[in-house]
Amino acid sequence: MTIPDDFKTRLKIAKSKLKKQLDEDINNKGSFMGSAFKLGTELVAAVAVGTIIGFILDSWFDTKPWLIVIFFFLGAVAGMLNVIRAANKMQKKD
Repeated sequence: MTIPDDFKTRLKIAKSKLKKQLDEDINNKGSFMGSAFKLGTELVAAVAVGTIIGFILDSWFDTKPWLIVIFFFLGAVAGMLNVIRAANKMQKKD
């Protein structure tokens, strides 16, 4: 019993489409991980910079711990705004 040529052709086409779709899924998964890492890094970096600035100013003005607390929260707010802005940009791109 032989398989018709038409069936072989359709099978080849289906296999190539499936392989192409799997390759795209792998690429998308990598880009999602990169996006998540970028958003997390932006948030952590803003909080860290705010805290460091607060620590330096506290040492300079001898107002410990008030400026550390204030700049920590300012850094957190700035980080959240950066994350929201970046997420909106990514959403528009897709």
